[in-house]
This record gives sequence, C-alpha cells and structure tokens, in this order.
Amino acid sequence: MEKRLKIFRIFFGAFLVLCVNFAFAVNPSVPQEKGKQYAEVIEGNNALFEKGDFANPHLYGGPEVGAVKTWGVGSPNAQGLGDIFTLLQGHYFATIFAVLILVVILAFLGHFMVIGQRKFNHDKKIRVFSKYNIVVHWCAAIPFVLLCLTGLGMVFGDKLGGGVLVRFMRDVHGIATIVFIVFGVLMFLMWVKNALPKVYDIQWFMMMGGYLSKENRPIPAGKFNAGQKMWFWVCTIGGFVMAFSGAFMFFQFTDIDTLRLMALVHNVLGFLIIALLITHIYMAVFAIEGALHSILDGCMGEEEIAILHSYYYKELNATQ
Repeated sequence: MEKRLKIFRIFFGAFLVLCVNFAFAVNPSVPQEKGKQYAEVIEGNNALFEKGDFANPHLYGGPEVGAVKTWGVGSPNAQGLGDIFTLLQGHYFATIFAVLILVVILAFLGHFMVIGQRKFNHDKKIRVFSKYNIVVHWCAAIPFVLLCLTGLGMVFGDKLGGGVLVRFMRDVHGIATIVFIVFGVLMFLMWVKNALPKVYDIQWFMMMGGYLSKENRPIPAGKFNAGQKMWFWVCTIGGFVMAFSGAFMFFQFTDIDTLRLMALVHNVLGFLIIALLITHIYMAVFAIEGALHSILDGCMGEEEIAILHSYYYKELNATQ
C-alpha cells in the first residue's frame, strides 16, 4: 500500500505540472499577446501551408488559404488525405456517430425487454476491489465520460449552435484529457495483469458471456470476463491513442496531411469507444442487479462471482 501511495504521489505531482503548463498554454479562444492570432503563435504553423497557398498574409495577421479548386475523391487536384478527410468529416462522421448511438441503445433496450436483468443472491459478499482500485477507477472513469460527452458535443457542434458552448466543451475536453492520462496510466498498471487474455476467453465470446440466456450457469471468466478485458484495452490503449491524436489536432504542430490522418484515427477510435462505453454502462447499471456496487464498495455477491466469474471463484477458494 505504501508503494502504491508513493506512485500515486509521483503521478499526482506530474499531473499538477501538466495542469500549470496547460493553463498557460496557447488558447485558441482568446487573442494572444500584442493582439496576435492563435495561428501566429503556434510554432510550425506555416508548415501547414504550401507557399502557393499564401494568398494574403496580412489578413488577420496570418496566411490565408486560396480558393479550393476541383474537389472530389480521386480528382486530378487531390492531394494527400484532403479529399477523403473533407468527405468523411463533412458528410459522414456525425451521421455514423448518431446511428451508432441509436442502434446500440436500441439493441440493449431490446435485450432488457426480452432477456431482462440477471439477479443473484447478494447475502454473502466477497471483497473483490480495494479502496485504491475504487479511487483510481473513478478518477479515470469520470474524465473519460466527460471526454466522450464533450467529444460528441463537438461532433454535433453545429446542431448545438456552435459558439461559446462548443468552445467550452473543447476546453473541458482538453483538461479532462490530462486528468484521464494520469489516472488512466495508474489504472493500466493496476489491472493489466488481470486483463491479459486467457484461452477460456474464447469460450466466453462464443457463448456471449451467457447474456443471451436467462439461465444462471457457470461462465468461463477470471476476475474480469473477456468483454471487460476488451473494454479495458480499448479504454486504456485506445484512450492514450485518442489523447495523442487529439494533442496533434489541438496544438497543430505537424503538417496538414498528418493532422487529417490524426482526425481520421480519432473519429474511427471514437466509434469503437462510444459503442463500448454504452455497453459498459448498460452491463454495470442495468444488465446485472447490483453490479455497480462492486466498484462502489468493492464487494460482489458470492453467487454472482461463482456464476459469472467461475475461474476467479475457483482461485478464491483455492487460496482459502
């Protein structure tokens, strides 16, 4: 425990340093020193433009991109990822997010109506998570959910009227990213061993964790089942990639085609993360009675462990 507290203090110190740096970083929402614009104070910003694109360097104190010629994927004037990025960003990404959210919610609504909530006897409880586990989980989960909500807010920014609200969401998105990175790393180190794949995880996927049946029979799973393991890897590694690509887009310290690539990666990963986040919330709050309490007080009912985490239950009995 003392070692964990030491690690926590180190990461918390690093978090404070990052917050200070972030607070004094360039903010695109406000004019910079001596009235300069955001584009003028970002090192390497001119690398985003070809020399032929400088139409009027005096307008707004920075370069102006000339009128785009022939648009269209595969057109003679297509350069890099420009056309495919414009097509997806302008016409498809927001629609895909909307359809994805609707389909996943409707699928789980159908599951709840047809299969219903799994119920177990919670009279006898077993401690599964420590206080440290609980604190780190929620300190990573809360900014992660904020990232998803503010990210969607920016995706549908035009439907929300744009302006101050969307800029506020962008700023919250940036701050939440820093908090998530700190506690996301702690969470990764805390649970990576439990999240390593096992042979019996294949069987879990083949029977969909038993969630398509009303029968309570032992399910092949360790402390985390295969679905939770998948969510762990997507949430941590996928979240870190999202933070990396988001930093490139926010600070714009690379060439324009790399920025387009980062935006494409950011959105595609976003599809997966949003779908699995809704799944995670449904499983924790609705699919299993009392499941949410395990990460609030650290305890799970013995029957629930014996059925849904049968291999972990055997490990617990073997150590007693």
